[in-house]
Amino acid sequence: MQTRRDFLKNSGKTALLLGAGTFPLSAFSFDKATKITILHTNDVHSRIEPFPMDGSSRQGLGGAARRAKLIEKIRKEEDHILLLDAGDIFQGTPYFNFFGGELEFKLMSRMGYDAATLGNHDFDVGLEGLVKQLPHATFPFINCNYDFTNTLMEGRALPHKVFQFEDIRIGLIGVGVELDGLVPPNLYGETRYLDPIEKANEEAAFLKKQKGCNFVICLSHLGYQYEGDKVSDIHLAQKTRNIDLILGGHTHTFLDKPDSRRNLDGQEVLINQVGWAGIMLGRLDIYFEKDNGRHCKACNNIPII
Repeated sequence: MQTRRDFLKNSGKTALLLGAGTFPLSAFSFDKATKITILHTNDVHSRIEPFPMDGSSRQGLGGAARRAKLIEKIRKEEDHILLLDAGDIFQGTPYFNFFGGELEFKLMSRMGYDAATLGNHDFDVGLEGLVKQLPHATFPFINCNYDFTNTLMEGRALPHKVFQFEDIRIGLIGVGVELDGLVPPNLYGETRYLDPIEKANEEAAFLKKQKGCNFVICLSHLGYQYEGDKVSDIHLAQKTRNIDLILGGHTHTFLDKPDSRRNLDGQEVLINQVGWAGIMLGRLDIYFEKDNGRHCKACNNIPII
């Protein structure tokens, strides 16, 4: 992992091309493939405007308008796009303090986000405040390890969602970090935290075996990596089955390229995270061969400048 400054310098210059399975890329039929472009953000933290030109290392970077323009450009170039967010949409600028999350959801809706998961800071307005803002989001929130029974959020988050692109089915699940110790109890009420690895395994198996998904994405707000045994995206990849891609958040990690780990079956799982504050837009192009379901991935994280 490299520094944020080096990452911004080098990203966008090269793409990482990865093969799924053991076959060589030279044997892959790109001309007979369905291409799906996955765009993603995480930990935007209410950063609506670019960072000010104040001499800091992140001056002039990011901004919702620039992100929207970049997304619009990619939409004109590609046929099949998924736009996703891995949580912590709220908190960080006066826009959140004044509007309580309304502006963030409205802007994401205008950009055409397809789904998001919940980060710990998305509870900073409490369950009542979160529910109040949900009508401004035209996209669903995906989470399978927060039990919202007997709370205002009951029935308002989906454990999974399936997207269909031609003959390809993409399954989406979401997991969140333990709220205890990060969020005051009065803000999340009776929300129960369930084991994210156990729940992700259940949902991913359901999507692959019952829903016939060709590819499963997990939106994770667990964090990329920690010292010790604290659950992370790396643990999630290594201790599960049926998940192909983890799009992470929480630790504000700038990855110079997606990390590759092996799951319980020895299959490759990619992990990607694009820092924080909307400085980067993650992009992965997944190519699925129509005749046999094999796929490969081209990955590139794009600075928003």
